[in-house]
Amino acid sequence: MDIHFTPYEARVIGCLLEKQRTTPEHYPLSLNALTNACNQKSSRDPVLDLDEATVQDTIDALVKKCYVSNKGGFGSRVTKYQHRFCNTEFGTLKFSEQELGIVCVLLLRGPQTPGELRTRTERLCKFQDSHEVESALDQLMQRDDGPFVIRLPREAGKRDARYAHLFGGAIEMGETAAPVAALSTRSGTDADRLGQLEQLVNQLRDEVATLKARLDLTAPDQGPDSAK
Repeated sequence: MDIHFTPYEARVIGCLLEKQRTTPEHYPLSLNALTNACNQKSSRDPVLDLDEATVQDTIDALVKKCYVSNKGGFGSRVTKYQHRFCNTEFGTLKFSEQELGIVCVLLLRGPQTPGELRTRTERLCKFQDSHEVESALDQLMQRDDGPFVIRLPREAGKRDARYAHLFGGAIEMGETAAPVAALSTRSGTDADRLGQLEQLVNQLRDEVATLKARLDLTAPDQGPDSAK
């Protein structure tokens, strides 16, 4: 897999996947609708406060990567955006309904347990129980074109381990030391282990980007003289 999103890109793609499924009558999304979806206070972690200029910059970056396209149409005054990330005629990446539901919620909410994923994917797909969620997660870890998710170590005092996507999204700092021990066991070859380590490096690199983004959102404006 060679797909690496910044935290903002992961949020935009997650929102497009979600709204395509849950509100198809309003999909594709305008810039305003997509900004509102990115800043939604429910079903998002972390909660963001992005302005339209930042979302537009993120969309433009995804358009260049061919993961988003615009759909203006003749005579349309509002440009709307749709994803080209998966399950479209524009690429080869295909997910089952359950896999897509998991990927979408992981992009929007970060690492989660199978039980949390079962509850939070209800509007996107159906699972009979947590075991069925775990089966879908195993598929996402073992696919030949993946892995797309990783199992994180169980936290102290917690019954279930959490899972995170490997598209470059946010991973909490408390989990960064553990994924090495939880690398997917698809193969014991050196080449596979090297590929998994490279994915871990990209995951950690994007963590740093996430932390910087959070600092940018919370840092006070010091004015034009702050650089002096």
